[in-house]
Amino acid sequence: MTNFIHPEAKLHPSVTVGHFSCIHEDVEIGEGTVIDNNVTIYSGTRIGKNCHIYSGAVIGGDPQDLKFKGEKTYAIIGDNTTIREFVTIHRGTASKGKTVVGNHCLIMAYCHVAHDCLLHDHIIMSNATQLAGEVVVEDWAIIGGGSLVHQFSHIGAHVMVQGGSKINKDVPPFIIAAREPISYCGINSVGLNRRAFTQEQITAIQNTYRILYLSGLNVSQAVEQIETTLPQSPERDLILDFVKGSPRGIVRGYN
Repeated sequence: MTNFIHPEAKLHPSVTVGHFSCIHEDVEIGEGTVIDNNVTIYSGTRIGKNCHIYSGAVIGGDPQDLKFKGEKTYAIIGDNTTIREFVTIHRGTASKGKTVVGNHCLIMAYCHVAHDCLLHDHIIMSNATQLAGEVVVEDWAIIGGGSLVHQFSHIGAHVMVQGGSKINKDVPPFIIAAREPISYCGINSVGLNRRAFTQEQITAIQNTYRILYLSGLNVSQAVEQIETTLPQSPERDLILDFVKGSPRGIVRGYN
């Protein structure tokens, strides 16, 4: 026997498992998923359809949180997601009960996703990016390699984060975040164009951030001015909701 699959694990018949991989009890793996050699998948893991888990990855390990007391929690991976070599994704704690990685994500080699993180869909985490506990990353965000993300941080949709960044504030949607300390560096126009945003949508985003970051107003004053002077749009409202709902505060403007 070159691998171990616990008899209580539930694998679709089409799943393939490489040599020396270990799949524990209370694991469910969906149709068409490929598990390469030397992968460890612990109890409480749920993996969707057509995923690929590369060699050395460890999915569903115990949280690195001293408050964890062995409670029943989960690590959930969506469909069509790729987990590259030596990635670690830990289960949740009593705080949220689960760690979630969504659909169509690419988690590159040596990344870490800590307990109770929530990653939405179409996310790219480049090599060696490290997420601390309870981080939220929204759809289509791209995090450059070697980035360090502080616990409880929130990264908005369609964001591009420069490699090697230290993220200790929330990153609002649609922007490029870069430099040291992490700062607003304009909107992610390349990404927005690739995802078929219209010029009208992009202009609404640009106008919102001009007031938020370039008007000289503080955040609360800028929010008030945006609400009173800019026409309502889904993009404007998404930015405002993010800023208003940020307990950590958003990244600063670059001076």
